[in-house]
Amino acid sequence: MKNQKRTTIYDIARKLNLNASSVSRALSNTSKVSEATKKLILDTAKEMNYQPNSLASNLRRGSNRTIGVIVPRINQNFFANVIAGLEEITYEHGYNLVICQSNESYEREMECVNTLINQQVNCIVISVTAEFQDDEHIRNILKHGIQLIQFDRVADNVDTLKVLNDNRQSSIEAISHLIEQGYKRIALLEGPQNLNIFRQRKEGYLEALKMHGFDIVPELMRENAWTQELSAAATRELLSLPNPPDAIFASTSDFSALGVLEVATKMGISVPDQLGICGYSNEAFTEITSPSITTIDQHSVDMGKAIAKLYFKEARSEAEVSVPRIINIQPQLIIRDSTLRN
Repeated sequence: MKNQKRTTIYDIARKLNLNASSVSRALSNTSKVSEATKKLILDTAKEMNYQPNSLASNLRRGSNRTIGVIVPRINQNFFANVIAGLEEITYEHGYNLVICQSNESYEREMECVNTLINQQVNCIVISVTAEFQDDEHIRNILKHGIQLIQFDRVADNVDTLKVLNDNRQSSIEAISHLIEQGYKRIALLEGPQNLNIFRQRKEGYLEALKMHGFDIVPELMRENAWTQELSAAATRELLSLPNPPDAIFASTSDFSALGVLEVATKMGISVPDQLGICGYSNEAFTEITSPSITTIDQHSVDMGKAIAKLYFKEARSEAEVSVPRIINIQPQLIIRDSTLRN
């Protein structure tokens, strides 16, 4: 069955034998139309199920009160919660969100950016893909006069408003906790080092080991082990070493930590007695695994709220030139059974 044609002001005008401009003025509640004519037009519009095209109207005014959001994965707890925090504040201001998923594809991320630019959104909020290469498409947002806020994973060389976690400090706290629990050989599962967050988490890992007088052991670090499958493969390699690790910090995500736990279980390795496991992001499943997984809560809802508040604060600013600012949200180590020896 064909969709019913959307009623326009021209349909109303034809039915009432009026000018479209008169209908438009009545629907806009201007004083240039008599009250009797206005009532007739409004009653007819309701009868014909007329709905105003707010997008077209906003575009004519040069603003559509819409913020575009580009995230790598919508189904990850972290990004879903950032969006929830964003929506809570934007709704209060009468703004809408348009949400795009890059699906960890650089090409798809560029397409998302172009789509949102063409829709003339007021602001684009982005966390870049793991395949991030060149920042030209990010700079293109600014060239179109669209406000840009980066969060979590960012293009370091593009000066914009940014909302970040203190990834380095959270890693220091995680490694320090493992050491306090008596773990001696702590392995690191790394994410792609082209992304700021994974470089910072590695820096925190290395700094914590030095702080506690531990040697840096290259064979205990595995690059690009940032998915559940890749982390499982890296874990099998690590646990097959002549002198295997007794703890693994899955610094990329809790999905990586889940990959570690699955391999350890299949190999008959007791967690946390023989192997400690720490993840990152505080995904919902970390509370119900056996054992539950120690992780780092990034306070993602608060991050989303901070992004929205930053946009509206900047929009109210009277300064002609925006001064780049960075807001840091402090993560929290959530200690659970997978690392508790004592």
